Amino acid sequence: MEKLLGKLKELLAFKRESMKVDYNRVLPIGELLSDRWEKAKYLGFGEGTSIYDSAVVMGEVKIGKNTWVGPYTILDGSGKLTIGNNCSVSAGVQIYTHDSVQWAISGGEACYDYERTTIGDNCYIGPNTIISKGVVLGKGTVVGANSFVNKSFPEGSKIGGNPAKQL
Repeated sequence: MEKLLGKLKELLAFKRESMKVDYNRVLPIGELLSDRWEKAKYLGFGEGTSIYDSAVVMGEVKIGKNTWVGPYTILDGSGKLTIGNNCSVSAGVQIYTHDSVQWAISGGEACYDYERTTIGDNCYIGPNTIISKGVVLGKGTVVGANSFVNKSFPEGSKIGGNPAKQL
């Protein structure tokens, strides 16, 4: 066991040093050992899409080609989530297709509410943004960092804030 632990430590040191030299980055262990493109392929996402190991994916999530999903994201597809081609989903983004509000205030008697959420092609979602269930963001929408998006916006929108509004 000690020998195996020693080999693992050597591997981690090598991967950490390689990442620092090649990209000037220091990443958590999971990100050093995983392949973002392999994870995306495993999940059935489009060609060229990558998703960090720390991203949580639940339910039915479909993502197109050449989309980047950053670290520490939550993609809730329990009510069906679609993200288009050529999108950038920044670190810490949370995209939901359900909520438990009625369930909670009814003392657990009501059901969860589910609605499809759709992010169009060529969208940028800024860091730490939260997108509520049922939202549709049109093609080319840009969402500013730390936004709370609780309604839909048409193609080409530039939005931000809490709640998000046209900028």
